[in-house]
Amino acid sequence: MRVLGISFAVLMFTAAVQAVIVVASGSVALLGDTLHNVADALTAVPLAIAFSLGRRAANRRFTYGYGRAEDLAGIVIVLIITASAALAGYEAVKRLLDPQDIRAVGWVAAAALIGFLGNEWVARYRIKVGREIGSAALVADGLHARTDGFTSLAVLLGAGGAALGFPIADPVVGLLITVAICFVLRDAAREIYHRLMDAVDPALVDAAEQILARVEGVRRVGSVRLRWIGHTLHAEVEILVDHDMSVVDAHAVAVEAEHRLIHDLARLRAATVHTDPDGPPNADHHASLTAHRTR
Repeated sequence: MRVLGISFAVLMFTAAVQAVIVVASGSVALLGDTLHNVADALTAVPLAIAFSLGRRAANRRFTYGYGRAEDLAGIVIVLIITASAALAGYEAVKRLLDPQDIRAVGWVAAAALIGFLGNEWVARYRIKVGREIGSAALVADGLHARTDGFTSLAVLLGAGGAALGFPIADPVVGLLITVAICFVLRDAAREIYHRLMDAVDPALVDAAEQILARVEGVRRVGSVRLRWIGHTLHAEVEILVDHDMSVVDAHAVAVEAEHRLIHDLARLRAATVHTDPDGPPNADHHASLTAHRTR
């Protein structure tokens, strides 16, 4: 929440400075960049709401809690990016059809540099903290801010073209910025799609299997399922133990397995550990469930 508040203030200040120079210069490329920065700042709002909801305790209706609110916030972020791309593209095409001279070219260049510095600072801050707390949404938003910073530098090309007597360079760069926003939109949409589909990094599954295999009493590791709920991981795993082991001892192994996972697998909040007997030979302890399980 602290990251969102600080980055929102920095980006809104950056956008406000750029907006003043847009009015003074009439640069459509700078307008597109300003709109992009405003949209980037506004993405902090749905994320803040999602983080607040995610703090609520689970109940009988929302038995896994409210962590999925982050995914809904991600959808809102994608819609905001889409709107900024559409508006920036419209203004660029409009100015391309009706070219106008850019005033205060030096100020436009200065505004572009301000946009880059503001976005890069926010990007570093969001990515650093996002990785620390395991929030893919915050990391993606940081990468979005970094892309915004490079599009700010692209405005320099438009200002340079205008200074050399090519006013059409400004709307052309505006169109290029629109294309850049579309690439960001694609990456953000893909990130949210993966999260909604419960995709995880396969390396996390490998790590969980290795942790379980080292637990005393675990003979083999069965299926391992991981999913993100908000910025925390939840696991459902199967382990195989000696078929002669007592229920009490098998439960102790399962508790130790969950304990190891929580301590050794980053961002894991809870794990459901199911124990299966390993043996005797040719025994099928799930025969009655075979017809009910899909592969």
